[in-house]
Amino acid sequence: MTTITSFDTATSTVDQLRAIGREFHSRSWSLGTSSNYSVVSSRDPLELLITASGKDKSALGPDDFVRVDSMGRVIDGSTRKSSAETLLHCLIADLVPALGGGPVGAVLHTHSVWSTILSRADLVAGSLRIEGYEMLKGLEGIGTHDTIEDVPIFANGQDMTELAGRIRDRFTTADWSNPKRPPCHGFLLSGHGLYTWGQSLAEARRHIEIHEFLFEVVARGRMLASATHHERP
Repeated sequence: MTTITSFDTATSTVDQLRAIGREFHSRSWSLGTSSNYSVVSSRDPLELLITASGKDKSALGPDDFVRVDSMGRVIDGSTRKSSAETLLHCLIADLVPALGGGPVGAVLHTHSVWSTILSRADLVAGSLRIEGYEMLKGLEGIGTHDTIEDVPIFANGQDMTELAGRIRDRFTTADWSNPKRPPCHGFLLSGHGLYTWGQSLAEARRHIEIHEFLFEVVARGRMLASATHHERP
């Protein structure tokens, strides 16, 4: 049964992240110890609260989070390790311009079946094109189905500094001049999964849900088209 996540001012950030972990696990978006979630806790200097490394997202505890600085270094005095991909969260929080009048407040990363499949299938193209679907309006700043969302795809890598550099290079050359309609709302790592963000944790969660719906629609649509083609005499 899917857990519905809701947010209010009486719920702590940690509890909200724990609820997201339970929900995303129940929807097969964060299985095993995959995925990582972060919230910007300070802007000057930049600091993030992020899931600790190697944690089952269906059973996150109150202490399964660490505070890191803009370089991804743990700064809360604990011996816990942050996620291996912490640097990507820091990059997004620092680099992505204000969306709709506010800076990035949360970054979420999932490992769904459909994002994994599509990120490999479209790696050579460099992006996954999604167009014409009503659910695109769930992405901040989009007000019509009659639009195109190109989700960038990057080859996966274990060297986070090198990977972050490739993402930085592509994002700094993109056109972010319209804060209400950014060039993308997330990106894919090939054979890996989705990164998306939002001004708030609730917005970032919505962006995960919208992307994951659209990924499944695109993938199933391709499968149906292929099956129909092969059935023709």
